[in-house]
Amino acid sequence: MYIADQTWPELGNYVAAESLAVVPLGSTEQHGPHLPLATDHLIAESLARAATDRTGHLCTPTVNVGVSPHHRQFHGTMWVDPPQFRDYVESMTRNLAYHGIDRVIFVNAHGGNAQHLREVGRRLRDDGTMYAIEWMWDESIPDLVTDLFDHPGPHGGPKETAMIMHIARELVREDRLGDARDGGVVDLSSDHLREHGARTFYDAIENSENGVFGDQTDATPEAGAKLFEAATDQLVHLIEWLDAQPRDALMAPAHVDPQPGERR
Repeated sequence: MYIADQTWPELGNYVAAESLAVVPLGSTEQHGPHLPLATDHLIAESLARAATDRTGHLCTPTVNVGVSPHHRQFHGTMWVDPPQFRDYVESMTRNLAYHGIDRVIFVNAHGGNAQHLREVGRRLRDDGTMYAIEWMWDESIPDLVTDLFDHPGPHGGPKETAMIMHIARELVREDRLGDARDGGVVDLSSDHLREHGARTFYDAIENSENGVFGDQTDATPEAGAKLFEAATDQLVHLIEWLDAQPRDALMAPAHVDPQPGERR
């Protein structure tokens, strides 16, 4: 159920029976010479809409601009700084709590958002507003990703390429897949741009001249369909699990007994 397509009485009926919402979030940032800047938010919204269509739960509009300053050297990349991102997402999510939602899944498709969504979830739980958790699609199906691709790449690689081939193939510049591979970094080693245990880079361009990693030529629409179906299944399972939890079990545990000042 997509919130923006409903009327307010219809949403009143929803919150009378349900208390869960799904919030998709991504980015508008470079994904190499072959993928659109919309890659992350297209993936997040498509998965969120597919899963909530299956479960009947509420899906909000997508947050399309995320924490992406590390891609800023590439044309068109948009970003917000972390404090503003956290405050915006928190404020938007509190809107849902006002209307009766007490549990939220942040369907995230951009790694730069992850730690900040976790922080928002902590804030909302610590003050007793709701339980909100971050979910990242590729982290839910790691075995399938490694089975499908020898070099999946952390950004703009074949896993994202295959997903967009499945979701919006017309946006993939398939004639540039070889350029993406040859102008990027196929295998990013664990010690790349590190010195004596310190990470010495801040921006994507320091790792890859064209901004992407992995072997994009391995991507196919068929692989994308497998990824999409498997990730959607995982999200559906998470929605059903969270929906079944008692609210008290989701809130922060009490201080260990005895409480300070009880003098016992």
